[in-house]
Amino acid sequence: MDNLTKLNLDDYKPLRDVVFENLREAILEGKLKPGQRLMEVQLAEQLGVSRTPVREAIRKLELEGLVVMLPRKGAYVANMSLKDVIDVLEVRASLEGLSASLAAERISDIDLKRLKKIAEEFKESTINADIETLLKKDVEFHECIFKAANNKKLTQVINSLWEQVYRFRVTYISDYDSSLSIVEEHKNILSAIEKGDCELAKKYATEHIEKAEQFMIDKAVSHKGL
Repeated sequence: MDNLTKLNLDDYKPLRDVVFENLREAILEGKLKPGQRLMEVQLAEQLGVSRTPVREAIRKLELEGLVVMLPRKGAYVANMSLKDVIDVLEVRASLEGLSASLAAERISDIDLKRLKKIAEEFKESTINADIETLLKKDVEFHECIFKAANNKKLTQVINSLWEQVYRFRVTYISDYDSSLSIVEEHKNILSAIEKGDCELAKKYATEHIEKAEQFMIDKAVSHKGL
């Protein structure tokens, strides 16, 4: 846990929220590893806060499935099995399809223009093999569709699922053949949304996630596990 740094407390957010967001980001980015024990005292010292907001953050992370509490042992960063990843992606495929379908019906001209721009930026990042920007633009592409769907509850559920498999998205998008495929998949989703074809948008968006799921399965088989 030595790679954590003291928090910037010049923030208008409640301290417990700042600690929670910092720890969640550390887990999603792999700074805190799967199976690693979370010691309240050490975390509090590294972040420069008391134990109380750390304890509250750990409880919240447990609710999101990023942390598990083991009786008489304490808190640990959650491990995810291949089955866990597949379960999440199966649900996400359906929800992404619904989101794209709603976006095809409701998207504004402004959001459509932005979606096109993001898709082009993702393509450029693929050509440049810029993994960090690829990840960022992929998130932006999907978030733009969620916004266009105009359903806050749907967005909240999907975002929660995204966080649970973030570590594996990095593996998927970092694969060159996968990123090339994603360029075409984004193009198809965008085209269907632009045409206002709800069913086609749903089909393409669902298949987009299913391909990521198949990649994870194939990778697990070739490496005998994730």
